[in-house]
Amino acid sequence: MATVRPFVALRPPKNLAEKVSSLPYDVMSRDEAVAMARGNAQSFLHVCRADIDTSEALIHAPETYAKSRENLEKFIAEGTLVRDEKPCFYVYRQIFRGRVQTGVVGCASVDEYLDGTIKKHELTRKEKERDRIEHFDACSAQTEPVFLACRRSEAVAAVVREQTERRAPEYDFRTDDGVSHALWKIDDEAAIAAIREGFAAVPALYIADGHHRTASAAAVSARRRAAHPDFSGTEEFNFLMAVIFWAEDLFIMDYNRVVKDLNGRTKEEFLAEISEKFEVVPAPYQENGYAPRRKHEFGMFLDGAWHSLTARAGTFDENHPTASLDCAVLQENLLAPVLGIDDPRTSARIDFVGGIRGLGELERRCREDGNAVAFALFPVTMDDLFRVADAGEIMPPKSTWFEPKLRSGLFVHEIER
Repeated sequence: MATVRPFVALRPPKNLAEKVSSLPYDVMSRDEAVAMARGNAQSFLHVCRADIDTSEALIHAPETYAKSRENLEKFIAEGTLVRDEKPCFYVYRQIFRGRVQTGVVGCASVDEYLDGTIKKHELTRKEKERDRIEHFDACSAQTEPVFLACRRSEAVAAVVREQTERRAPEYDFRTDDGVSHALWKIDDEAAIAAIREGFAAVPALYIADGHHRTASAAAVSARRRAAHPDFSGTEEFNFLMAVIFWAEDLFIMDYNRVVKDLNGRTKEEFLAEISEKFEVVPAPYQENGYAPRRKHEFGMFLDGAWHSLTARAGTFDENHPTASLDCAVLQENLLAPVLGIDDPRTSARIDFVGGIRGLGELERRCREDGNAVAFALFPVTMDDLFRVADAGEIMPPKSTWFEPKLRSGLFVHEIER
């Protein structure tokens, strides 16, 4: 059963929330981060991406992590971030393209991540883990939340509904990407107790996005436990900040692929070879590219034209939680055997494009950047994700792209005070 508890958040005053908030640290390049923070000394990017205040050469250097800590302390000293008076839960609502997702902000248990109550579906990369480990450790804070999902708890949902319907949100703003953000503070003791009890009846939480932040929070917790061998288990470093959403509300977009070359094949040779595993036909016209209409169908942009690829019977195991995923079907039947991309995590010949950029980006990558072929995938579902995680399996890399992204800077969890 899931442990979720309130915490004392560091967060901006109402009049600064929009100015402080930023996109997460890992969805932009350094140049993009510099541009986003330009002219805004209160952007949270100065904390979560302090390399914008050091240099590109020092992105993963101790100087940059120290600068993150310095900037965090400056934000606190100047009142850009203010510490709440008591442990609270928070409700964070996002509206994107007419869809509403409402999550509870609280702290989940590191031990439950370690014992599998908080389930994962992705592998992590050690270099990305090390970055957030050093960042969290230097700041003595989890500066950005983990994005968790679970099956709906009516008990928790009732409290959230009552709290959000009877009062105005503390934050309510719309960002340039068209996403509306609202935040409510829940400080009523009865409501806090009801939320804790409601989550205690939830059998499992699932990492939707933020596997590296979760693993890094656990690693920093291990460091703090080693430094405090008499720890009781109630210390803040034993918990990780998260926003927990109902799975039914979440929106997973397609996560697409572009490949630099045809692995020595001509266009005709390539088409003939992939036709053994896929039915390949010219795609019906769709403005801005061809989006697959169903599972196991793919859009392929090759030599200036879109094609529809449908996996033939016998090329995948529909009963296997991972092998039946379209990213796995494409990898096992085309990317590896035909294009020679055996490990998409390490190959320099493949790149991944989140669905938020649109299928026009796949065309652009081929027409302007010199890539040979692009593949549009049908989006993974939350049922797919749960099925993989419940089986203890791992999804192929770059399987899910969640939108909207959680804003950073609206709440910070100090792990040692």
